[in-house]
Amino acid sequence: MSCNCFILFSGSQHEKRTLRKIIKENSMAELTSQQKKDYARTLYLKDNLTQQEIADKVGVSRQTIIRWMAAGQWEKLKVGITLGREQQIANLHRQVMELNNLILSRPEGERFANPAEADTLGKLAAAIKKMETEVGIADLVNVGMRFIEWIRPIDLDKAKEITVLWDKFIKDNLS
Repeated sequence: MSCNCFILFSGSQHEKRTLRKIIKENSMAELTSQQKKDYARTLYLKDNLTQQEIADKVGVSRQTIIRWMAAGQWEKLKVGITLGREQQIANLHRQVMELNNLILSRPEGERFANPAEADTLGKLAAAIKKMETEVGIADLVNVGMRFIEWIRPIDLDKAKEITVLWDKFIKDNLS
């Protein structure tokens, strides 16, 4: 049951914080398990909070957060978001440059890649090409989040529906 009422309260700061906490806990209790999980995932991906802080905000145990994180592969999502495709490509190019500098530092006549270096250069080149031509999970997540944020003020119910579908789409692409 929801209460949309105004409360005039003139207690101490501690009492006001306690009242806010009670109101927050009651509003969290009204959320479904899926809504709590979605909220927890958003907190994990966007804020730099501990598992316990997320659990406290969502109103579940820390163990529940750990279970949700494992089942939903939140760590993979966070890594993909925090290290964007352009950064990953730049890191690969730096590795190629380092390897080429190592080869060029050799005496004249010995400036060629040994078999292991040639293999590494080939793998790095393939990884760069793949990343430059494929859309990454981080890109999909970012586009989805931006679209959902755009549609939320227009149609909140549709935004919720799209969020569920987008999550399923991302999970399928992670598998």
